[in-house]
Amino acid sequence: MDKLLIRGGRTLRGEVLISGAKNAALPELCAALLTDRPVTLHNVPRLNDVGTMLKLLRNMGVSAERDDDGCVRIDAGALHTQEAPYELVKTMRASVLALGPLLARFGRARVSLPGGCAIGSRPVDQHIKGLQAMGAEIVVEHGYMVAKLPQGRSRLRGARITTDMVTVTGTENFLMAAALAEGETVLENAAQEPEIPDLAEMLIEMGARIEGHGTSRIHVQGVERLHGCTHQVVADRIEAGTFLCAVAAAGGEVVLRNGRADHLDALIEKLREAGAEVASVDGGIRVQSSGRLKAQSFRTTEYPGFPTDMQAQFMALNAVSDGTSTVTETIFENRFMHVDEMLRLGAKIQTDGKVAVIEGVAQLSGATVMATDLRASASLVIAGLVAEGETLIDRIYHLDRGYDRMEAKLRGLGADIERVATAPEGRS
Repeated sequence: MDKLLIRGGRTLRGEVLISGAKNAALPELCAALLTDRPVTLHNVPRLNDVGTMLKLLRNMGVSAERDDDGCVRIDAGALHTQEAPYELVKTMRASVLALGPLLARFGRARVSLPGGCAIGSRPVDQHIKGLQAMGAEIVVEHGYMVAKLPQGRSRLRGARITTDMVTVTGTENFLMAAALAEGETVLENAAQEPEIPDLAEMLIEMGARIEGHGTSRIHVQGVERLHGCTHQVVADRIEAGTFLCAVAAAGGEVVLRNGRADHLDALIEKLREAGAEVASVDGGIRVQSSGRLKAQSFRTTEYPGFPTDMQAQFMALNAVSDGTSTVTETIFENRFMHVDEMLRLGAKIQTDGKVAVIEGVAQLSGATVMATDLRASASLVIAGLVAEGETLIDRIYHLDRGYDRMEAKLRGLGADIERVATAPEGRS
């Protein structure tokens, strides 16, 4: 099992290329199921979750090829099964995104209840309710969502869908299903994250009729058939945000190529208030930081508010900033699991339910720590970059689910970081 070894204390300088967004690439790979024509995606990140999704598609009979330049070519014309089995999706929450496209195109689907990070309950009941409103018959049995159209119907029907909460994957599932439904679908309380309009633009390139994407109300006029397309996956705002926090904590000057400042307004505002200099430049974002920054309190909310996926990384910055800060997590109930590991590095953090109070310290101390989920992994990397001595991070398979070769990118900026391969337990 691989680990990351970090020797802290180095500033970061240079340029880093931000990869395509995991949270855009995964639904867009599933969107290729909506057509029997070839689909080409560019800027697809090399991540474990992407590899799992491609394996799932191939298991269904889909032709899926990718090259070293981030190009993936998909052809679902010979798809022979509408099942996403547990063995292939148990580690990946995004597997639920196969449900809408399979049901819309084939009138049936059998998708395992998904897994993913252990950061709290992320129920699929909103997906089920929305697709039921479009005429699907869905039951949950033996750990699977089994969906079909009523006898005599060949297509889903348009509907007005209002979810009980803002759900990103729910909005994506409904968008894909509605693209082939009969009549108009209106999505109320729709998620507004940049990955949503990026998916919508891909569907429009395939022949879908969509308006209002990027707002809380989306209108979709269903069409009978979609065709193939070539689409560029939007840059990963969470990867960009992670590098912004890393430079803010470690110091230095870095340009994030392909970074989109307009996708990170809430985070960038906090970084500027902390004392970092962040500016849009041609083709990216420049961040500069020197000296100890000022701790900042924040509350996670749905986009365009402060993203829950950046909470742990900014907490790592707060841990070495001047002053005391309060972090309130409103999205997931178990997203403070990184705190215990940060305490091992010398951070001073107290938690009470959804609130964490961080008293900044002048210096962290390297130690062996364990990653508990994807974004917790990134926060430990940031902490390791500024800690005195060596930090060894175990279970970095979590990191590999969402970051494209992070250690190589950080090493290119001057960090002393390396991947260490260790023998499986019980073997020498």
